[in-house]
Amino acid sequence: MTSVLLSLSAVLAVSALSAPAAGAAPSADRPAGVPAGWEAVDAADLARINGATEARRAPLAEGDAAAAEPELLAVQSVANGRFAATEVNYAAPNTGVLRARSAEIGGSWESFAFEWDETTETYALKSLANNRYVAVEKNYTGSAQNVLRARSTSVGGWERFIVYYNESLDRWALQSTLNGLFVTMENSYTGSLQYALRARSTGISGAWEEFVLYDLGA
Repeated sequence: MTSVLLSLSAVLAVSALSAPAAGAAPSADRPAGVPAGWEAVDAADLARINGATEARRAPLAEGDAAAAEPELLAVQSVANGRFAATEVNYAAPNTGVLRARSAEIGGSWESFAFEWDETTETYALKSLANNRYVAVEKNYTGSAQNVLRARSTSVGGWERFIVYYNESLDRWALQSTLNGLFVTMENSYTGSLQYALRARSTGISGAWEEFVLYDLGA
């Protein structure tokens, strides 16, 4: 299946999303770790991105004809250029860990539904690989602490995220509301947790905390 890749910036240019210019003073309600130029995205903005015909289309694996709903997204790490996948075959306690390890989007393992909650103004991420919500494992210890894992059947504080967008960079960031930290791709890890996603950064310092979102709409 051939997909066309178009810039998300074109969509946002005609949307109501307005990000301040780089170097602008942070808003009073912006968390301390969010640098100028990054703005939280609500459901209306995300819907415009997903619903517009100009939206960024995902480079699906050749021959993959599976239809996807417009609200489904793939998450690509800027640091290593790979897509986040749900490791459904990992043994406990790491079953469902998210890792940026796929060179292309082959199916449900790399597909996530971003579900908006108006009350909390946050998103829950549901993996299509196992139909579980992504949680931050705050109680894990060592190198796995705060790892993202698709393991929850319902949504609570552990499964809530704020989604940020930087218009000038055309990049995205995720912040856990459980610990207030930003999701990072662990590029320097080795072994089974190499490229794991963890909510462990106090700010958006560069490519490790930056992602590209791809629309999986047909």
